Amino acid sequence: MSRRDPLREGTEAHYRDAAYYDHAYGRRKADVAYYATLASKQGGRVLELGVGTGRVAEAIARNGQSVVGVDLMATMLKRAEARLAAMDPEARERVTLHRADIRDLSALKLGRFDLVVSPFNVFMHLYTREDVERALATVRAHLRPSGRFAFDVLMPDPGALARDPQRLFRCGFVKPPGKPRAKYSEAFDYEPTTQVQHVTMVFEPEADPTAAPTVQRLAHRQFFPGELEALLHYNGFEIEHIAGGFEAEPYDRYAESQVVTARRRVTRGAARRRSI
Repeated sequence: MSRRDPLREGTEAHYRDAAYYDHAYGRRKADVAYYATLASKQGGRVLELGVGTGRVAEAIARNGQSVVGVDLMATMLKRAEARLAAMDPEARERVTLHRADIRDLSALKLGRFDLVVSPFNVFMHLYTREDVERALATVRAHLRPSGRFAFDVLMPDPGALARDPQRLFRCGFVKPPGKPRAKYSEAFDYEPTTQVQHVTMVFEPEADPTAAPTVQRLAHRQFFPGELEALLHYNGFEIEHIAGGFEAEPYDRYAESQVVTARRRVTRGAARRRSI
């Protein structure tokens, strides 16, 4: 197996079954409210990088704003279309979806936006510095000078990253839509040189313990706080606000996430030209 295969599987596998995705994260509401509120405060057009099944885009559109959502997974976009079809026609017209790679949206000619968002750890699927820089270039190219960029990634947990990759952690039971109840377990394997944590999710059918388990993989690039600030700084951004969660949790050692709002960084030369 090539080095690229685990990363590709870790990028796609978790999102192939969009119905299960929505079922698994159906109670996740705080991030939706956070981004919808931020969009209302900022005003104007919104670009969502990694629109997924449309959780955030729907909320933004219901608040009266237009949003363009892009995603690379056709399964997620199909689910998003079904979600949006249930909205009232006026709100539905405010949402446009595209299948595209967030590292290069130049072919879509989308114009500029007042707010660019990338919710729910989307940037954790950018595994190399080059990938991150290409995605940040996308943000810069589509952000108005007064616009803001908001996203979230998990805070690395040293204890979790040090887990024994041979150990299977029991997480309880799940009941995916249209499927039998299954015992759910996870294993974790962190590669410190690439800063990628590989998660193996194992589903064992409860009704038939002899049946082969279903295995699903997820790969997440870990971003340490100083590294994240440096990546933003050297790619033309400055952090305006950062919190440890979506309800203004402190940004400290106990934070679960890094919830960032940034804006384009004004260089000294540019600032001088503005003042002349």
